[in-house]
Amino acid sequence: MSEFDWLFFTEVLVGGLLSGVMYSLVAIGFVLIYKTSGVLNFAQGALLLFAALTFVSLVERGVPFALALAATFALMVVIGIAIERVVLRPLTNKPPITLFMATLGLSYVIEGAAQLIWGTQVHALNLGIEDIPFDVGGVFISQFDIFAAAVATGMVALLSVFFRYTRVGLAFRAVADDQFAALAVGLRLPWIWATVWATAGLVALAAGLLWGARLGVQFSLSLVVLKALPVLVLGGFDSILGAIVGGLLIGATEKLAEVYLGDYFGGGIESWFAYVAALAFLLIRPSGLFGQKLVERV
Repeated sequence: MSEFDWLFFTEVLVGGLLSGVMYSLVAIGFVLIYKTSGVLNFAQGALLLFAALTFVSLVERGVPFALALAATFALMVVIGIAIERVVLRPLTNKPPITLFMATLGLSYVIEGAAQLIWGTQVHALNLGIEDIPFDVGGVFISQFDIFAAAVATGMVALLSVFFRYTRVGLAFRAVADDQFAALAVGLRLPWIWATVWATAGLVALAAGLLWGARLGVQFSLSLVVLKALPVLVLGGFDSILGAIVGGLLIGATEKLAEVYLGDYFGGGIESWFAYVAALAFLLIRPSGLFGQKLVERV
């Protein structure tokens, strides 16, 4: 029996954890909307695509990097506010399935608008970080993965500080805990919802640039949101901490499963193993590791 290669195991595990951080960034966009309004925003993937496509198209047309980033950021904030005002506000107090179908239809509208404005060709997105491995104590780690994980971690830390220590953040937490109590103390729910949607647009921009640099900016990029679903099942749909932990767990387990179990299934299990794990976990704890139990929300 051959000796277990711990260095290789560590390399696979670290690579999975770094990928998991990027999954978490996508999942946080879902959590922000669901936590305040109870809407499962399936349009988050289309927002991610639109942000990446807008940025790379501006850069290709000669707009400086910083200016293209600022313009895309401003556009995503405007789109987020417009979605809340035009689409979701008129559907307030409608059944959850109605809101979900609205965001599903909205995703196709946003993708169609992106195609109409910027075209359908595939774009290479270069953020100035080479995707080359370097040696850390015998473990090879991708330089781009570390950069992406650092950006995602910084985004999570920024959101955590914003929602914990600012007036808007405190209002957000109050609405997330109890909307009726928030109304009773004079908080303006439409304004808070618009702010959260604008923040979700910012998260979509960060995730879109990172995933676009890794996979290329193409219309299949919107399907990245499907990776967020098992993350949300594990961590909980209403917990930012759950999105982080769930992303790390999914990233690590799918990489380890591909390497150590893939041969038993003919390979390629990384694409579906996360969903099997999420389904099994759903049967055990439907609310997720950090999600609020349904009986507590009634």
